[in-house]
Amino acid sequence: MMSILRKKSVESILAEAKSKTLAPTMRTMDLILFGIGAIIGSGILVLTGKASAEAGPAVIFSFLIAGVACCLAALCYAELASTIPSSGSTYTYLYVSIGEIVAYIIGWVLIGGYVLSAATVSNGWSSYFSRLLAGLGVELPKVYYTLPSDGGYGNIPAIVIVLLITFLLSRGTSSSKLVNNLMVAAKVGIVILFIVVGSLYVEPTHWTNDFAPTGFSGVMLAATTVFFAYLGFDAISTSAEETINPEKALPKAIIVTMIVCTAFYILVCLVLTGVVEYNRLGSGDALVFVLEEVGQNKVAGIVSLGAVIGLMAGILSFMYAGIRIAYTIARDGLLPKVFTKVNDNKVPSTVTWSLGCLTAVLAGFLPLGKLAELANVASIIAFALVSYTTIVFYKKFPHVKRGFRVPGMPVVPIISIVLFAALLYSVTLTSWIIFFVWVIVGLIVYFTYSYKHSKIE
Repeated sequence: MMSILRKKSVESILAEAKSKTLAPTMRTMDLILFGIGAIIGSGILVLTGKASAEAGPAVIFSFLIAGVACCLAALCYAELASTIPSSGSTYTYLYVSIGEIVAYIIGWVLIGGYVLSAATVSNGWSSYFSRLLAGLGVELPKVYYTLPSDGGYGNIPAIVIVLLITFLLSRGTSSSKLVNNLMVAAKVGIVILFIVVGSLYVEPTHWTNDFAPTGFSGVMLAATTVFFAYLGFDAISTSAEETINPEKALPKAIIVTMIVCTAFYILVCLVLTGVVEYNRLGSGDALVFVLEEVGQNKVAGIVSLGAVIGLMAGILSFMYAGIRIAYTIARDGLLPKVFTKVNDNKVPSTVTWSLGCLTAVLAGFLPLGKLAELANVASIIAFALVSYTTIVFYKKFPHVKRGFRVPGMPVVPIISIVLFAALLYSVTLTSWIIFFVWVIVGLIVYFTYSYKHSKIE
């Protein structure tokens, strides 16, 4: 076997995880609220409008396709997380089951995916922020949130918010179940408010006249777009070490969370496409746009305020995830040692500011749709590999203790892989080119630096 396929042993990973074990405090309801908090937000506030514009009312099937794929993958995450409770998540699972170079490349891809996800949310946050200012009587000149390709200076608010959050991350962060549960309540409250108010203005003819204007291809294209809306579901499965009775709590929380979130997404899209024609949707603040179209300016202001607060949390979580995995890879010697340097607040400051500045540039100068599609490619491939890894791990390490087992092995992981492959079908050639360029850059880094400095000989 080639030396670049060197692996970490399961024993070393388990020993490492055992030395860092946290006290289990999470119950099923805590996991459900945690999952809803991770999923509801950026997708429902930013991308529902764009997806509805691509597929029309048939976008509900786009959410069902993406939701089923993510639910099956989440079950795979649950098994691996309950077996290998490591902070490295996908990267570590692949390191153990397949080998170093595959783990490194997917880790590299995930870093790019998390950066792009944060940039996408920042882009959408800017739209809601501008709307909120307008509602308060402050008109921000359009040139300050318009891309240079459209005659502006760039998305300045998006750049500023990313840098501010980078600063906060560099100072250290803390969280609690209480704060998270309150934020979830606020987010869900805003979504329910939109559904209730918006449903009063629905015109069913908007659904029946042209339910699927772009056909099956449009539904699949939108499914690829809305896949981004489910990013964060893996947060549930990676909490196995901190969960009481994970064998029962994890699968329950995953299923309930995915059902609740999918229902919210479908209801929001039905209201969006029922109130206005689908081809008028497409902005990063579609919920506010629709409410303003029917004269509900006060409700639009409330939604804007909630979105501004909620999306900031989304930006922070995606950036934190990217920083965490980059730090883990660097700790294994596969990225320069400087990225493991921590400041006085015990935060990896170098990698934090490096990824923060990169995110700011992408958020300020690339369009929302392209950012989301690129982030989706990275995540879809990573999730498909996690499903594949579950099968490999099941065959290679059948006797390792598992807190949870994927039902219907290996059928469920295989179906998950097939669905993810279908989602990749609609990715544009430009996005594939950018993706492979990023992978090639990662390979260059690996063979010029990582291979020589890896801690696994």
